[in-house]
Amino acid sequence: MPLNVLFAARPERWDSYRAPLTQAFADAGLDVHLSQEIAPEQVDFMIYAPNSPVQDFTPYKRLKAVLNLWAGVEAIVGNATLTVPLCRMVDHGLKQGMREWVTGHVLRHHLGMDAQIVNPDHLWAPAVPPLAEDRKVTVLGLGELGWACAETLSGLGFQVSGWSRSARHIDGVTCHHGADGLVQALTGAEIVVLLLPDTPATDNTLNADTLALLAPGAAVINPGRGPLIDDDALLAALGSGQVGHATLDVFRIEPLPSDHPFWSHPNVTVTPHIASETRPGSAAKVVAENIRRAEAGEGLLFEVDRTRGY
Repeated sequence: MPLNVLFAARPERWDSYRAPLTQAFADAGLDVHLSQEIAPEQVDFMIYAPNSPVQDFTPYKRLKAVLNLWAGVEAIVGNATLTVPLCRMVDHGLKQGMREWVTGHVLRHHLGMDAQIVNPDHLWAPAVPPLAEDRKVTVLGLGELGWACAETLSGLGFQVSGWSRSARHIDGVTCHHGADGLVQALTGAEIVVLLLPDTPATDNTLNADTLALLAPGAAVINPGRGPLIDDDALLAALGSGQVGHATLDVFRIEPLPSDHPFWSHPNVTVTPHIASETRPGSAAKVVAENIRRAEAGEGLLFEVDRTRGY
């Protein structure tokens, strides 16, 4: 008897996911009935996005796991009706896309590329950047995405420090954890990359006090979550020169309101939540593998710790 797998993401995502999921299930040796419409009491697994119409999981009596298509789970992790395992999405495409976006923007600020790209007065003003080995870069958040980015930046020769809630070890990266570790990781940092999850504990991680720890003129790069930064404190730090530039991909309100001061600030780059994206082809393989694991009684990949919120 086939497993009933409900695709509970937005309907417009169905066409891009149906074929990759079907192929991934076949490759994994799974007999699956995949559909957008399955009676709740017959659903075995749910492929899910938090903006789905499904918000009450109570009718899904047979449900074994919810497999999120997003890396972020803050919009669902606190749902009291969801009592089965919840897995966030970490796929090859998401990690590789984030590596590329973060590396590109770190190199942009490290090399001072804006001075040549935006030069309306045609100034001949040579400025040779330091080598990567002389540049301090800090990555806040050493989960799958932060780990990948820290590892890549270290491979390019940067002095990379990382910070996470619990202890980590990454070759070539100076890892810190805990409250004291956050201070150590940020002190003197010239480029800061935020890849923390959105939880009550991470709200306003960058605030007036922590921004003051950075090297004067530091660059802030946020492809993680909007609430990680106190917007007013960042604007004040940009105004004083404590922060030289902020490249922001995520915001507390999205789309970013047209009258928000980030849009017009000369030292802020706004990108529209494009740092990385789940790719259907690679995401489908992760979904299929988790269903295979569940049916085999094995541990699930990227299962969310409800106490931590990620």
